[in-house]
Amino acid sequence: MAALLLLRGIPLIRVRLGRQRLAAGTLSPLWYPWSSTADPTRLDQEVCDAEKTTAVLSARDSPKYPRWDDPDYRKWKDKEEEIMRDIETIISLTKEILHSDRYLDGERLTAEDEKAVVEKLLTYHPSSEDKIGCGLDSIMVDRHPQFKYSRCLFVVRTDGGWIDFSYQKCLRAYIRYKYPKHEERFIREHFKHGS
Repeated sequence: MAALLLLRGIPLIRVRLGRQRLAAGTLSPLWYPWSSTADPTRLDQEVCDAEKTTAVLSARDSPKYPRWDDPDYRKWKDKEEEIMRDIETIISLTKEILHSDRYLDGERLTAEDEKAVVEKLLTYHPSSEDKIGCGLDSIMVDRHPQFKYSRCLFVVRTDGGWIDFSYQKCLRAYIRYKYPKHEERFIREHFKHGS
């Protein structure tokens, strides 16, 4: 019942916010078909006034979006597809390792999975030498010590110590190494910010 009352009040909130913005002079009014106070003729007049001071896109104007027929944009999309094909197998393997029931917490990877993770990920980690330390014994999956709900990959060293490593950092470093001309744009568009 409370949800219905809340939903009924949303148009009124929008109208009130629109009036407050209008009074502050920050935005031109928007015409809401459900609002009895909206005057479409007044809106048309304000749009005409706005055209005199600033450029307003109309139906005749085309937006400045990249086009498929633009050769530079097409080259980028082709390279983006190539990079995706290159990294998709290791990404799917890593996600399967981390997010499926294939491995229990604290379990070491099979020799085949470990080889793929070491060759495709760990060798490209910016601090791989520090992570491996005295020597690599194996790779295991476990819960992160600080973030109990996150599973991650760990390097198990020959001295018995173990340390986590980010497969995202490894992938970014791999892309920077193999695709230096396109790495910045690809990472910006396909990876989360942070880490």
